[in-house]
Amino acid sequence: MNFTKSAFSEHATNFNPEDMQVQMEGKNCIVTGANSGIGFATAECLASRGATVYMVFRNKERGEAALTKIHSNTGNKNVYLEVCDISSVNDVKSFTSRFCSKDVPVHVLVNNAGLLEANRVITPEGYELSFATNVLGTYTLTELMLPLHEKAAPDARVITVSSGGMYKSPLTTDLQFSGDTFDGVVQYGRNKRIQIALTEKWAENYKDKGVGFYSMHPGWAETPGVAKSLPDFSKSYEGKLRSSEEGADTVIWLALQPKEKLVPGAFYFDRAEAPKHLPLTGTKNSHSAIDSIVEKFGSFAGL
Repeated sequence: MNFTKSAFSEHATNFNPEDMQVQMEGKNCIVTGANSGIGFATAECLASRGATVYMVFRNKERGEAALTKIHSNTGNKNVYLEVCDISSVNDVKSFTSRFCSKDVPVHVLVNNAGLLEANRVITPEGYELSFATNVLGTYTLTELMLPLHEKAAPDARVITVSSGGMYKSPLTTDLQFSGDTFDGVVQYGRNKRIQIALTEKWAENYKDKGVGFYSMHPGWAETPGVAKSLPDFSKSYEGKLRSSEEGADTVIWLALQPKEKLVPGAFYFDRAEAPKHLPLTGTKNSHSAIDSIVEKFGSFAGL
């Protein structure tokens, strides 16, 4: 119940309101999966603080509707639509090539795009869909955006939206779930564990680049993605789930804080550093596999 709406309200009594009284004029931000839920709430909050926001969508029509809504709600016209299917390495490469030609510093990248797919679905590029979206596409985007983050150094940061679903999932090199019986919930947890380990690795690899890397857990939020992927869960916790804005709260907090207050590679929940491992789950020592996993990513993505 620590991840519910009531828990957020309880934790919020310890929040410092001044932490959020920061404007972002002159800052460029990219938010993936921004058409609804936490991604939309994140983009809207950044736009309301004056940031220039690039909202990344897979579906142009849905993206245009979301873009119009944010323009109307915030009055900020420096919010733009970018079309990219994060599950496609080729699409991510094409998008980053286009975007890098703008030659603008990227102060904040929010890796929010993700999904929980119940069935085994293989992308046209031959990858399991959940892995392709949650991990491989996110990895490719982050790596290829690094030169633009360096332009925003030392204030640049990458924030990856993970999940408490990773707590029972050790890091595994079985990236695409080779078992005969596919389990979408288990695969999602594995993907989210990789995101945590990747964030640690990025923080280590690029510690001298002036770019901060952080992951976070939004809690259990009532979003279209949760309703579609986990209908029974959504129904059983009806009225107890966080709003999208509450789910996005720590993303915004991480985007606004002076980097001196933040721990490189750390995992955050409700504006505080949170543990990455729980007792007796066998996850702690598994992170040693991240080097071999990153090597595979580089091969998959051709980086």
